[in-house]
Amino acid sequence: MTQTLEKLARQTGSMRGIRSVVHTMKTLSVINAAPYERAARAIELYHETVLEGLHAFLTSFGPIPERPPSKAPQILIVFGSDHGLCGNYNEALARHVSDQINGTPATHPRVLCVGAQMADALADQRITVDQTLFPAASVDGIGRLANLLTRRLEHLRNTAQAREIAVSLAYVTQDGRQKQSPAVTSLLPIDDVLLSDLQTKPWVSRSRPSFSMPANALFMALVRSHLFATLFRAIAEALMTENAARLALMQQAEKSVDARLEDLMSETRRVRQDEITTELLDVIIGFEALKEGKVKLP
Repeated sequence: MTQTLEKLARQTGSMRGIRSVVHTMKTLSVINAAPYERAARAIELYHETVLEGLHAFLTSFGPIPERPPSKAPQILIVFGSDHGLCGNYNEALARHVSDQINGTPATHPRVLCVGAQMADALADQRITVDQTLFPAASVDGIGRLANLLTRRLEHLRNTAQAREIAVSLAYVTQDGRQKQSPAVTSLLPIDDVLLSDLQTKPWVSRSRPSFSMPANALFMALVRSHLFATLFRAIAEALMTENAARLALMQQAEKSVDARLEDLMSETRRVRQDEITTELLDVIIGFEALKEGKVKLP
């Protein structure tokens, strides 16, 4: 079907508007990812300090006695996206969480969800969400959300019958330079390998560590800081991967829009050339008719 120049001009204007939006979203994804990456690096340094504090605690008070395994309540925190334009980010994570839960049918964790769209994706997988929280919208929001989740976990632990809870985190991690993959990692109880490494690690200072706080209060403060740092790192990484997914999707969209714009420009040039050719032919035919005297002048 032949299109007119006016229709092609409207389509070209619309595609240029779409390309402007796509380019803006791509630029914002690049700009937003940098602060989250810096925040993730900063919290890693803080976490190293907390682990050094645990090392000093274990050096001073000895290894933590092992507790017999108990049926602690299972809690799963899922970090999703509410900003959109990042493909199947929430859906892929929800399917991974569903596979993890169905793979261990004996456990039915309570699910805390970050992001309303993530809650909808979990509902599509028939996973009941106990509480939905708003995701962080900035670097400052990461600390507030991590602090809120830390207090929430502390409340759940205090209300648990055995005063123990098992917590896992589900979020999308950066797998290599460009690839992303959903992952479920354990937060509580603290990894036995980590504690074992800290217990066997030699204390390099000539003086033993000393503390002014009671041992139980100090240990709980260190565990709370460990939880905060791990949650902060998970939130920051989830936001990094979300912006990376949006950037990749916008790059694909920009290529598609550019290809469509090129097609429209080619079609516009062809239609314009056809109209010019038709007008020239009309002029030539009229001139030849006048030349041969087939048309009488008034």
